[in-house]
Amino acid sequence: MTIRTAVSFVACTVFAIVSASAWAADEFDRPPINYRDSSPDNCISRLQAGIDSGRQTLTFDMEHGYLKAVLASLSVPVESQMLVFSKTSLQRHRISPRTPRALYFNDDVYIGYCQSGDVLEVSVVDPQLGTVFYTLDQESSDEPRFERRIDNCLICHSSSRTGGVPGHVVRSLFVDASGQPLFSAGSRTVDHTTPMKDRWGGWYVTGTHGSQSHVGNLITRTKRVYEPVDNSQGHNVEDLSKRFRVSHYLTSHSDIVALMVMEHQTLVHNRLTNASYETRKALHYEQTMNEALGNEPGHRLESTTRRVHSAGDDLVEALLLVDEAPLSAAIRGTSGYTELFAKSGKRDAQGRSLRDFDLNTRLFRYPCSYLIYSEAFDALPAEMREHVWHRLWEVLTATEPEKKFSHLSASDRAAIVEIIRETKTGLPDYWTSGSGD
Repeated sequence: MTIRTAVSFVACTVFAIVSASAWAADEFDRPPINYRDSSPDNCISRLQAGIDSGRQTLTFDMEHGYLKAVLASLSVPVESQMLVFSKTSLQRHRISPRTPRALYFNDDVYIGYCQSGDVLEVSVVDPQLGTVFYTLDQESSDEPRFERRIDNCLICHSSSRTGGVPGHVVRSLFVDASGQPLFSAGSRTVDHTTPMKDRWGGWYVTGTHGSQSHVGNLITRTKRVYEPVDNSQGHNVEDLSKRFRVSHYLTSHSDIVALMVMEHQTLVHNRLTNASYETRKALHYEQTMNEALGNEPGHRLESTTRRVHSAGDDLVEALLLVDEAPLSAAIRGTSGYTELFAKSGKRDAQGRSLRDFDLNTRLFRYPCSYLIYSEAFDALPAEMREHVWHRLWEVLTATEPEKKFSHLSASDRAAIVEIIRETKTGLPDYWTSGSGD
């Protein structure tokens, strides 16, 4: 019999591989990244600057602390709420199937909340540094402060699971009745390529998905897990009130569509960070070698081009949802997240948006990530942006696309090009002229 796996969002676990932190210190803290010593510039650092200057305030309430105020200040929708009951985060002692951890997110930031928690846990996309981690004390203060966290979070969040950069981790494992992960049952990293049958263990999941199976809402009663796993009671769940006290949370949902968007988004965020890091490191190495060899400044090394193209190609594949796990039945959420997410999209003259959902055979109607509009995408080094735009154009306008892009029909590719042309600023000239030469 084979041991199956399930899914759980992993934050800062103390029992992760310690060598990952040492690797991060070696790589991230040297030029040109200088992760530890650089000053972050992201939506959290800007919010803190507003608090420090008196331009912004955070209101504390006795039930949820600063949670509501932080979500409102950062425009993070409560409809994005996802509930995870595995003990796999900084405040694992607060988490169980009866007291799940709530996560909320938008395109740039993720907020973690525990009942009676000591802190709010925050991870944010910083255009230069990748993922930056913060905590905010859940005690009323005249001067609330987001404290940057490095070492304890990088233990988990800078490893092969994140592509070797400070990033986000979605991981697969089973969970027992106390919320303890059953690592002996195996684990896997999860993104939009993961089959649904292996997703969402350790998570509550609200929504309908037809006959498709998953391992959300499942509490394992034994220490060993074998096929076949019966999770019939965890499928197509729309009401969680019999599983825990939902009134303790901002909504009663852990929306299936929000979960799927998050799994796509975290992969692209990690690839964006890797693309930025690899380009900057390659250019730094090139400058050092040119000086040592007496080359003219700006002389392009073949190794620089190879590194930029390799990281850029990986990013393009994530943006275009290569190898996305197909859906065999319609997905429907419960919280209103689906409608809210789609409504915020930039639309072309025909009313189309990269935030439009399909949810019948795949996640998005037009499979190109909405994160091309993000600050992190626009902040990519020029060499990387140039390659990514050229590669996207090459793929989307090909008469016969490469096999890995065969999931994109001719009409898909044409629609994506048209949407991007009308809604994205700063495009290369050939995107508007129609010639990529």
